[in-house]
Amino acid sequence: MRRRNKLRVCVHFVWATKNRLPLVTEDIERDLYRCIRAICADIKCDCLAAGGMKDHVHLLVALNSTLSLGQVMKQVKGGSSRFVSERLRPNDWFAWQPNYAAFAVSPAHKNRVVRYIENQKQHHASSTVWPEAEETDEEDEDA
Repeated sequence: MRRRNKLRVCVHFVWATKNRLPLVTEDIERDLYRCIRAICADIKCDCLAAGGMKDHVHLLVALNSTLSLGQVMKQVKGGSSRFVSERLRPNDWFAWQPNYAAFAVSPAHKNRVVRYIENQKQHHASSTVWPEAEETDEEDEDA
């Protein structure tokens, strides 16, 4: 009998476009989110939700037991950036900021986070965003 690690950890990732430019336009967002979901499947992380705005992306995944948060983001951000640059917008510039935010999500709050990610446009339009879930970096405490 083969034994496996059991891991049920959901993480809500948030990252932004370089300089928060509005690069995730309506004409590419659907394919971009499909690409992100495909990358998650390739690295054996269940993608529970992917969505965002023109200048940032939210992703909720159930982690694979063999990958760190940094490895997940390296794969997802790197692969999606290449996809946009090579296939969706080969003649345009596209880049993500190097930083990201990651929040542990309890099983009791998973569905709430899924709804939040899936309804990003409505939350931003009605100013019902979760401020802490919209930030992708911490302020420098020494500044």
